[in-house]
Amino acid sequence: MAKKTNFEVNGNKYYRVSRTVGHKADATPIRKFFYGTGVKEANEKADEYMNKLKSGLSLDFETVTIDELIYKWLFQIKINEVKPSSFQSYEGTYRNYIKDSEIAGIKVYNTKSLQLQEYYNKLGKNKTYSQIKKLNKLLKQFFFYAENEGFILKNPCRNLTIPNKEKELKKVDIEYFNEKEIKQLKNAFKGNKLEPLILTALGTGLRQCELLALKWENVNLDKKYLEVKETVKKVYVFDENGNKELQTVYNTPKTKNSIRKVDLPNKIIDLLKNLPKESEFVFTENGEPFSSKTIFGNWKRTLKDNNIPHKKFHTLRHTYATMLLSRGVDLRTVQDLMRSF
Repeated sequence: MAKKTNFEVNGNKYYRVSRTVGHKADATPIRKFFYGTGVKEANEKADEYMNKLKSGLSLDFETVTIDELIYKWLFQIKINEVKPSSFQSYEGTYRNYIKDSEIAGIKVYNTKSLQLQEYYNKLGKNKTYSQIKKLNKLLKQFFFYAENEGFILKNPCRNLTIPNKEKELKKVDIEYFNEKEIKQLKNAFKGNKLEPLILTALGTGLRQCELLALKWENVNLDKKYLEVKETVKKVYVFDENGNKELQTVYNTPKTKNSIRKVDLPNKIIDLLKNLPKESEFVFTENGEPFSSKTIFGNWKRTLKDNNIPHKKFHTLRHTYATMLLSRGVDLRTVQDLMRSF
């Protein structure tokens, strides 16, 4: 049986209900409309909105701007749903591409896809595909929230085109160290405090954040494997007022598939057996995991001093995968070993 509707826009039929969400200075009620595919859905949206209005989460429907509502959504809702590292990324995207931008003052209820597309196209003149894609991902989530709350009928981020995709795809070229550079690298870091970390990265393909969080309890030298169960990262942790503090945060790995067992080559077994057990962590300085800042400075300086072309530390992971492929390991096996490259 077809659902009952009472309102039509752009050829789409909805059921519309209204609620009084406030009053003007002359006591005239302010009405807000809610839309659903049927009576039940429309009333559920209305009731949910009214409950949140009472708790102070919602702003006035007709005047709220993208900047106002997305800030409120980020710091009162999203902050409790994602890891601190993800929220730090969201906050940076908001601060760099939404706050004080040309779309910041657009009324949420009146946002059109064309306005966002024009903004993306302007950004495309000096921003990369990845940067704009990141912005679109955040806005798309936000407008789905606004749609569910009844601020808008349809998410304006659907079917937008992100510029520079072809240009960026042409630039994609996975970096790795060739055999000559690997020898140079090993010689350059011989005796360096980062030598065990770098050799283990080359021999296992672990990410830097996985290596730094690695604990002795997750290393089985007798059975020659380690378990990746945790990552560590220094990130800014925000409170609901927007204040931030730099903290060391331990999390589960990037994806569920990233929680895994990794076989250890004999050379890495010997290396780890000779490492002092100063703390629960494997790779430490003064009993604490190496900081990413320490690694970055040491890495950059050592490469430069030894005339090795600069590549990111993450290139060690790419190098591990490349070495496996060059030795005849099939692609599927490499993908399983790397787990969410």
